[in-house]
Amino acid sequence: MQNILSHFNLSGAVAPLGSGHINDSYRVGDDYLLQRINHEVFPDVTGLMNNINLVTGHIRQKIARSAGEAAEQQTLRIIPTTTGELFTKDEAGNYWRVYRFLTGLHSHDLLETPEQAYAGARSYGHFFRFLDDFPVGQITDVIPNFHNIISRLEAFEIAVKNDSENRVRECRKAIDYVYALADRMTIIQRVWAAGKLRTRVTHNDTKFNNVMFDAAGNGRCVVDLDTVMRGVVHFDFGDAIRTGAATANEDEADLQIIGIDKEKAEAITEGYLSLTRDFLTPEELELLPRSGELLAYLMAARFLTDYLTGDRYYKIAYPEHNLIRGRNQLQLVRSLVR
Repeated sequence: MQNILSHFNLSGAVAPLGSGHINDSYRVGDDYLLQRINHEVFPDVTGLMNNINLVTGHIRQKIARSAGEAAEQQTLRIIPTTTGELFTKDEAGNYWRVYRFLTGLHSHDLLETPEQAYAGARSYGHFFRFLDDFPVGQITDVIPNFHNIISRLEAFEIAVKNDSENRVRECRKAIDYVYALADRMTIIQRVWAAGKLRTRVTHNDTKFNNVMFDAAGNGRCVVDLDTVMRGVVHFDFGDAIRTGAATANEDEADLQIIGIDKEKAEAITEGYLSLTRDFLTPEELELLPRSGELLAYLMAARFLTDYLTGDRYYKIAYPEHNLIRGRNQLQLVRSLVR
């Protein structure tokens, strides 16, 4: 670790941090965050880091010209290497980056109150508003078709057909439900493909533990920008509803306690639209209520595909972890559809 830190002209005590599905994170002293980028998930590390650099630079300029709550927003700050690069590669082929640590801020894995939901949604609203005029052509799609549900269903169908791990039998009920909802859940993707929805720069992973709050409970910074790519507003709003209004986290095995907290869902909607309604198109607004169910459905398909193909993408804590996650998200779909 000290050898890696030397590339950034840093040193100090290193401690593991967080519980992310993809990357490995470490706090370095009081001021820095060191991360190993999972290059199996993000093979285009150069494109990924260039996206983050461009987006955070754009947001920083917008914050500097803002007033009120917008001026109090923050964004990630990349610490370059001693040679001015955005990341370094070690002898084992691993990629590493460093951010300035966001001192004084904290996150919530599960929101406790509608007030937290509202505050976090406003932070995502600021993020989306800051990027409204960002030139989408500059963004690299580091994971092509990341939220393309049609593409995800094709991968799911192949996984079911191949059944390489002999796991189809134990998740047949979940598989059947995925197929039963396919027509309903592909509407947004089909409308976008027809050119009726604006292509924007979107975060694409708007879990509420990716919003950092201050001590007073205000959302101050959107983090985890690895999946910033081109998309539609429904991806970001939908994932905010999926994660922020859920009554349990996505690892919960007890389906009886999984559903949607309507007060939090309303708070997220109010908070997000308070900053975005004026520039969203009528076509975007019309399909916005379908966003939550789409993202929960998409995540169910992804978790189940990973389970059927041997758990290659998501970190797991036990053998059935991705199956539990898939069933969890399908239960959330049921609640959202209702």
